[in-house]
Amino acid sequence: MSKQAENLPCRRKKIGLALGGGGAKGLAHIGVIKALEEARIPIDFIAGTSMGALIGGWYALNKDIKFLENLILKASESENTSPEKILATKGKTFFKDLSIADILKLSFNHHEFKNCRVPFKAVATNVENGGEEILESGLLSLAIEASIAIPVIFSPVKVGGKLLMDGGFCNPVPADVVRAMGADFVIAVDVSSRWVNVPENLSNSKNVYSAILNSFCAVEYQIAKHILDKADFVVKPAVMTYNLLNFQKAGEIIEAGKAETQRVLPDIREKAGYEKLPPKTLGEAFLRLLETES
Repeated sequence: MSKQAENLPCRRKKIGLALGGGGAKGLAHIGVIKALEEARIPIDFIAGTSMGALIGGWYALNKDIKFLENLILKASESENTSPEKILATKGKTFFKDLSIADILKLSFNHHEFKNCRVPFKAVATNVENGGEEILESGLLSLAIEASIAIPVIFSPVKVGGKLLMDGGFCNPVPADVVRAMGADFVIAVDVSSRWVNVPENLSNSKNVYSAILNSFCAVEYQIAKHILDKADFVVKPAVMTYNLLNFQKAGEIIEAGKAETQRVLPDIREKAGYEKLPPKTLGEAFLRLLETES
């Protein structure tokens, strides 16, 4: 191959990020996105389920993961984030006297999917038939509220005349959804498929809500095992020792997501075709062009 042919620009792979559920364990997605940003690996499409929809939707709209991290860390310091408190105040959030719907409306400020800076879709489950519902239009806050509507903690949400609940029952890690959006290379972030290897401590509680939530995790685990085959690369943060409601451990969970992503970055770069960092500035891009022509 001639030198000119070698230097011809080729279309880069479009990268899609599939963010799974997992309750508090899903906060690892923040660390994953931070690591990809620092490595200057672009995110072209995002699909999320449950906590993955919340974090993915925020990033798709604002592209400001640091702000979200600070918000979550501040909230995690509240006594309202303990598992016992969450189960005792079903339908509420970290913020006293505010429902999850209130918080989402405030956070997303009536923005719609069309306002996203990164194309985004959320996954929810149809309560009536158990089928998958892919949400891609209308209010972001309403779609995300439906996607994170974990039974027992939150009530189902009506969207477009359909009653919807947490997307983890049908598609815990929506790798296939983000592929269909146009991604050439799909990175899935899995915080649930190894659930069975480390049983959740929640099952030790006599609280019936804990038992139901534990069963939900088991269902999510079984489904996720098969869907993950549709991803090109799977990031598995070391969060299996945390449970669904460990929001007070937010800092540790976020760091686990970042650390694991940084560990596998060389593999992601090689497989996605990003072995060379993109230029930071126009000046750097110009210098690289001169190098190829010399």
